[in-house]
Amino acid sequence: MVARGVVGMVARRRDRKVEALQETRTLNPSPEAVTDAGFVAGADFFDARDVVQVKYEMVRRVRVDGVPVTRAAAAFGFSRPSFYSSAEALDREGLGGLVPAKPGPRRAHKLTDAVCEYLEALLAGDWSLRPVDLVAQVAEKFGLRVHPRSIERALARRRRGAGAGGESEPAGGP
Repeated sequence: MVARGVVGMVARRRDRKVEALQETRTLNPSPEAVTDAGFVAGADFFDARDVVQVKYEMVRRVRVDGVPVTRAAAAFGFSRPSFYSSAEALDREGLGGLVPAKPGPRRAHKLTDAVCEYLEALLAGDWSLRPVDLVAQVAEKFGLRVHPRSIERALARRRRGAGAGGESEPAGGP
């Protein structure tokens, strides 16, 4: 009876760790690919589910233990280019550099300069147009679905950039 309770506590503890790793984007998507002896031996400290720990140990194996890059990368479930990216990120940012970046676009990738120039031309002709009105115009002309708030932010960025270059911004913009 005690053994069953202990097993249940261990399972819940592991679930909480997985949840914590997911929340911090550090859950290794392929823990089964880690074949390094330190992780496979069942040691309590090493956890193949923790991608930051796996990457750090991979870099350490090469730099401290002298393991060849190809062998270390394979043992930790990564490619050679991934090793070099991890080593560079560790040198540049410390352990935080090993945390995977947030997924998704890094900028307004749909609202290119051409789209923004089109929007500015529309606004130059009619300053009463609102971002919600411009959504339909962008969809019709460029076949893009964008949110009104994305349009507001893109145009504001362009106005700030123009203001920094010495150009004056038009009065009464959106």
